[in-house]
Amino acid sequence: MIARRVLALVAALTLTLPLVACAASAGGYSGARAMSHVRRLVNMGSRASGTEGNGAAANYITAHVERYGWEVERDCFAYSGVNLCNLIAKRGEGPIVLVGTHYDTRPVADRDANDRTQPVPGANDGASGVAVLLELARTLDAKATAGSQIWLVFFDGEDSGDLGGWEWAVGSGHLAQRLMNEPENRIEYSIIVDMVGDEDQALYYEWSSSLWLSEELWALAGRLGYEDVFVPSHKHHIIDDHTPFLKVGIPSVLLIDFDYPFWHTTEDTTQRVASKSLLRVGHVLKTWLEDEPLAARAIAR
Repeated sequence: MIARRVLALVAALTLTLPLVACAASAGGYSGARAMSHVRRLVNMGSRASGTEGNGAAANYITAHVERYGWEVERDCFAYSGVNLCNLIAKRGEGPIVLVGTHYDTRPVADRDANDRTQPVPGANDGASGVAVLLELARTLDAKATAGSQIWLVFFDGEDSGDLGGWEWAVGSGHLAQRLMNEPENRIEYSIIVDMVGDEDQALYYEWSSSLWLSEELWALAGRLGYEDVFVPSHKHHIIDDHTPFLKVGIPSVLLIDFDYPFWHTTEDTTQRVASKSLLRVGHVLKTWLEDEPLAARAIAR
């Protein structure tokens, strides 16, 4: 009798193993791998623009996307006496679709209840978006770039707004203006990812984002089983890296969980980020880029 129970238990555990694996990955996209990027970036310390940590993060990002076969352009410029660099990872030929995030962090935790002099660790606000895009760079199938060119863009200078006279979204603003003079680099639309790693994840439509793009991404998320966290209703109006592209007429959408209590505090640490949250967003983006005829949809509109 005991032997039979042991065998039954082993069989039950064996049957559950594939389910655990499915929960940890989707189409080869790994939430655990994405989470490892979050930890490594946070261990670099402050990644505020112009800091040593910022440079280390830029090198880390570049090394990984190049390893995955992407061509990287460094779009460097000066702003308020600081040298900034956007990182543009490119693959494919044809109409351009931009998927972006920022890799800099806020220099001071100005919303912290106890100490507003320390830098923000930036696990969610900075590292989560980078982690999602790095894992996307590793796993994106070649068919996604068969008829279009994908740009994975890591923006510098997003998160110092209202400090020392800085604007918000400096890096994306620079790139959006630059591309206005480069008709050969016309962006069909952009998808911006920011603060998507919260354990208690809830992603709403952002008010200024292009509605058609929001609706289609959220509908896809629903089909993938994420309707509980991709909530198809409007909630926040936010200035972020999608804003400069909207201003120059490029359809854009922001994926963000802005109901994050540790935003711009010293509590924005790796303990606040969940691999399952990174996985959900990455799975949606990967499926969208691989299965949707992106260029044709954009041109038809």
